[in-house]
Amino acid sequence: MLPKKNRASTKEVEKIFKEGNFLNSPNLTFKYFKNNSKKIKISFIAPKSIAKLAVKRNLLRRRGYAALLKNTKLSPLGITGVFIFKKYQDDISILENEIKNIFSKIN
Repeated sequence: MLPKKNRASTKEVEKIFKEGNFLNSPNLTFKYFKNNSKKIKISFIAPKSIAKLAVKRNLLRRRGYAALLKNTKLSPLGITGVFIFKKYQDDISILENEIKNIFSKIN
């Protein structure tokens, strides 16, 4: 799990949805905007339409954070963003590959 200081707050998420750019992959959508700061703030959202049970949504979020931890060195500095699940995918290796591809498109 990412430290709280590296996760986007509710206000930042609202700003991302209003002003941000987005990139798509088969299982994830990444909405983001660039900051002048050198901090990275990224969160995961698992909508209720993907998994009805809160336990399953929390599992998806935890798997997403685990995949993100392995790719934090690849992420560009000064980004605030949100990964949104499009499909139920709890395989960490697939999520890692998609996160790598998305970060490579940003750089």
